[in-house]
Amino acid sequence: MAAAQGRLSDGAGGMGESRGHDKENEANEANDGTAGEAVPAAFAAAVDALRSARLRPQVEVEPTRAPRRLAPFAYALEATVVDGEQDLADGRLVLLHDPAGHDAWRGAFRLVTLVRAELEPEMAADPLLPEVCWSWLTGALQARGLTCGEPSGTVTRASSHYFGGLSARPAASQIEIRASWTPREGLGGVPDTAAHLASWCDLLAQVAGLPPAGPGDASVVTLPQRRGPQSH
Repeated sequence: MAAAQGRLSDGAGGMGESRGHDKENEANEANDGTAGEAVPAAFAAAVDALRSARLRPQVEVEPTRAPRRLAPFAYALEATVVDGEQDLADGRLVLLHDPAGHDAWRGAFRLVTLVRAELEPEMAADPLLPEVCWSWLTGALQARGLTCGEPSGTVTRASSHYFGGLSARPAASQIEIRASWTPREGLGGVPDTAAHLASWCDLLAQVAGLPPAGPGDASVVTLPQRRGPQSH
């Protein structure tokens, strides 16, 4: 697959913008859902697990502003699969939490994701591509022994053709996976968010065309608490 075009925006300023100390604190506050509310212990533990997860080094992950209207508490991460100077795929993973539970989720937690990458023309023409991409998501979860409830999502394939002053550009195709699922809650009502993040990174790597890395792969790095903007 070819490089993904640009990085996802968090809706409150692009990833490439530098932020001052005050803005970073503001983003962290919104990210944890702490605007005047006490953070539930289960949500705090789930977020801590995300922050300390060990991931394959080709996937660069950093916190980003979380949506405020989807749940009382939310935490979001943004990731890019990098090969040298080339960005191969990117995505966002959002952890939602409603302490009272949510009928549609059938649980108190929900994971929501967006993954996208550019495609080679021959792959974009494959009529089975949407089914294959969805199987990558479910397979990534199953490969790490994860169970989930109420999975739903879409796989969108789009093509761009350029004309006039842009006619020199080659046609481009992109795949986009949007999905959500309810992670199974473990001890203390806390889901294994670190394993879900690792499986999501497996999906990103697969969409980017990287070889698989097993759960015990030694080439993993610790996700930092906070990272500055990256340019490639």
